[in-house]
Amino acid sequence: MAVLWVIYVAIAVLAIVGLWMVFQKAGEAGWKALIPIWNLLVLLRIVGRPAWWIVLLLIPIVNVIFSIVVLYDLSKSFGHDVGYTIGLVLLPFVFIIILGFGPDPYLGPRGSTGPQPAA
Repeated sequence: MAVLWVIYVAIAVLAIVGLWMVFQKAGEAGWKALIPIWNLLVLLRIVGRPAWWIVLLLIPIVNVIFSIVVLYDLSKSFGHDVGYTIGLVLLPFVFIIILGFGPDPYLGPRGSTGPQPAA
C-alpha cells in the first residue's frame, strides 16, 4: 500500500511541475499552478477564455464538457491539434508534462500570436 502512495505522490508532483512549466512558457508565474481555483483562472487566461468560465468549470457534469474545450484551447495555444487534446483528456498527467518540458513554444491564446476577440 505504501508503494502505491509513493507512486501516486510522484505522479501528482510531476503533474504540478508540468503545469508550472506550462505557466512559465505562457509568461505566467509558475507558482500560480499551486493554488487551487487560481490556477484555473490563470489557465483560462492562457487559453483566451473569459474568467467567468470558472463558474462553468465548477458545476458538475457541465465541467466535463468545458474542461475538454479548455484542454483543446490549451493544445491549440501550443501548436497541437485534436490528437493532443485527446491525450490531455485521457492521460493529463503525462501530456501536461510533455507540454511543459517539450520544445513547443506558446503561440498565444488558442494558437494565435495576434490579438484575440473578446469571448
